[in-house]
Amino acid sequence: MLPTSARLLRLLSLLETRRDWTGADLAGRLGVTTRTVRNDVGRLRKLGYPVEASPGVQGGYRLGAGAQLPPLLLDDDEAVAVAVGLRTATGVAGIGETSVRALAKLEQVLPSRLRHRVRALQAATVAVPGTGPAVDADVLTAIAAAIRAGERLRFGYTGHDGTASHRDVEPHRLVSCSRRWYLVAWDTARDGWRTFRADRMAPKVPNGPRFTPREPPEGDVAQFVQRSVGAATWRFHAKVRLHAPVGHVRARLPPAVEVTPDGPGRCVAEVGSDHAPMLALYLGLLEVDFEVLDAPDLAEALAAIGARFLRAATGRSSPAPR
Repeated sequence: MLPTSARLLRLLSLLETRRDWTGADLAGRLGVTTRTVRNDVGRLRKLGYPVEASPGVQGGYRLGAGAQLPPLLLDDDEAVAVAVGLRTATGVAGIGETSVRALAKLEQVLPSRLRHRVRALQAATVAVPGTGPAVDADVLTAIAAAIRAGERLRFGYTGHDGTASHRDVEPHRLVSCSRRWYLVAWDTARDGWRTFRADRMAPKVPNGPRFTPREPPEGDVAQFVQRSVGAATWRFHAKVRLHAPVGHVRARLPPAVEVTPDGPGRCVAEVGSDHAPMLALYLGLLEVDFEVLDAPDLAEALAAIGARFLRAATGRSSPAPR
């Protein structure tokens, strides 16, 4: 068993990482009895930490909001990660100056060995300025708070076509992808998982009731966002049959492309791009025979590009310009 002082620090660290803990969970993490946990919670309260407790089977402990910010307990790697994150914070409106102030405070208390690590990383890296839309920091905070509390989130949303709507969702995770922030959530009205651009959201207060978390979509939130975001940005869509095994094709296509088996050594992919000629060129790079199933524009683009490439390969003169 850890000494009392070390155990109190460990208990405080656990309470900071999650909103709600049962006594049994805390006891298991600390290697003590639930009675010891109760005693340690009492000691933290005497030290000024507002640890809230709720009775019953579903009861437990949480670190409440106090008059003063409790100290953050970070190990070496966590401290370096926070410092690097503050230095490279992008995509969040108005956070630059705030990040600098927070970083200055953090570096004041970092041991010299960690300050050297952080400064070495800063000297060796260059950040490319973002060009995408920035999301308001208050929006991200509101979303993250709803996720942590397990409460439904209500917000106004502007779609990619400018259509405004009101949403009521069970928020699951925030995902940063391609310099944008996305919320993965269960849409209660549409009865399915959806991805929302955070810079298009306007959260409303108060939050809705608490909910029981669902299994994440497809078992991988990051891949779900990549697939959803990629498909949503396509202007031209097509379905093609490729004469190659599913594994071979999936390894050469981005996660946004849905690939399904279609008999021995074949598969069907739902692909897309900005326009048909671009998609035709991309499919040619796969070096796999394929058939166009539902897109006459793509077939026409393939024929035109094929004729142009044939003329280039045989040295024939080009047709007269239109």
